Amino acid sequence: MKLLLALICFLPLLSIGANEQTFCVGVAKVDITPDYPVRLNGYLARKAECDGVIQHVFAKALAIGRNREHPAVLISVDNCIIPATVRNEILQRLEKRGIRNEKLAICVSHTHSAPKLKGAADNIFGRETMPEEQLHIDRYTREFVDKLVSVANAALDDRKLATLSWSKGTAAFAANRRTKDGPVDHDMPVLKVTGPNGELRALLVNYACHCTTLSHEPNQICADWAGYAQEYIEKEHPGVIAMTIIGCGADANPAPRGTVDFAKQHGQEITKAVDDLLAQPFHPLSKKLECRAKRISLDFAPLPTRAEWETRAALKGPNDYPIVYHAKKNLGRLDRGEKLPTQLPYLVQEWNFGDELAMVFLCGEVVVDYSLRLKTDFDKSRLWVNGYSNEVPCYIPSKRILKEGGYEGGGAMVYYDLPTRLADSTEDKIVSAVHDIVPRTFVEKLRN
Repeated sequence: MKLLLALICFLPLLSIGANEQTFCVGVAKVDITPDYPVRLNGYLARKAECDGVIQHVFAKALAIGRNREHPAVLISVDNCIIPATVRNEILQRLEKRGIRNEKLAICVSHTHSAPKLKGAADNIFGRETMPEEQLHIDRYTREFVDKLVSVANAALDDRKLATLSWSKGTAAFAANRRTKDGPVDHDMPVLKVTGPNGELRALLVNYACHCTTLSHEPNQICADWAGYAQEYIEKEHPGVIAMTIIGCGADANPAPRGTVDFAKQHGQEITKAVDDLLAQPFHPLSKKLECRAKRISLDFAPLPTRAEWETRAALKGPNDYPIVYHAKKNLGRLDRGEKLPTQLPYLVQEWNFGDELAMVFLCGEVVVDYSLRLKTDFDKSRLWVNGYSNEVPCYIPSKRILKEGGYEGGGAMVYYDLPTRLADSTEDKIVSAVHDIVPRTFVEKLRN
């Protein structure tokens, strides 16, 4: 099989001549909708397992590179939160295909209407998960891992001659949810995969906005605006696989929101913006794909004292039960002699096509200040920033948001079962790591 794939990707080059704009690319998709009830992630207000399906959810994969190059695989998936344990298992199982850590990117759409995975924001329900609910969560997590490995392998097996190009449009429905008229990132970069005869094979679309058009009701599975964008693009272009991934939209909500019709409306806006781009020339990519990653540690702010945990555990307000539950869990850890973490492991990843395009992948629910800053530090015309990538351990606030406080600034740590907010050094550490791994040739072009 490996020899056959090598020949499939090499022999066409002999017939058309050497062309550095040619890549070996495969795409695939798989339905990951469960046929049984399971708890959905994203909203504390949900109290039971889901009771139906509005829209099916999918995982899709894009594989780039020949076997001798150790190919890269990007997986987009309609889910809310992926924990590190899930990505680690997927990576371990794909290593036999030559996939390395820096060459696996898993991007969740962060839809708040998809099944919960084991280890993903385990405090989201504000209480212990019922045993029968946990059985379904565990089952779905096993099936989720199997299907993401399967779709990655299918994309690797699908590799054939292709060209890659990219362009950037805009969409306007993302609105800052913390501050009226606050900062947002309306850029919509698109990567296009085209076959040797000009046929469109795949589109990868990025937009920085929460998939929270739907609220906790109806309690049914749906991929939200990102899923409708994929659905409509694929209907407009039969045979094409559309993949939607999210930028630094942790503090942006879709506007308007609250109904399925609004989710469809936003999906249509993305589809129209993509079609407008497709009517214009794209920027061809001709440089070899290179991938880098760096693991860093983010400091937490000073941990609460035992007395502070006890105070929280004694709260009696009608909406305090998630805080009480979180505090009691941490008191239990202290009673068992466990040490609470003082740092958060964090993966920073970048893929680049030389000085033509750099794609940054950041873990977690990353707020908009990161993409705006990185686009200022580098060349915004050649930089593509993804959030919700590889692992979603918590919100990743900026210096501005840490100073302001609030949900994204630290309140959400209760649901992620982390001891306290991140330290003020967080933004500078992450941005510094990006600078460390983006290649010098990319930066030199900006300086020149």
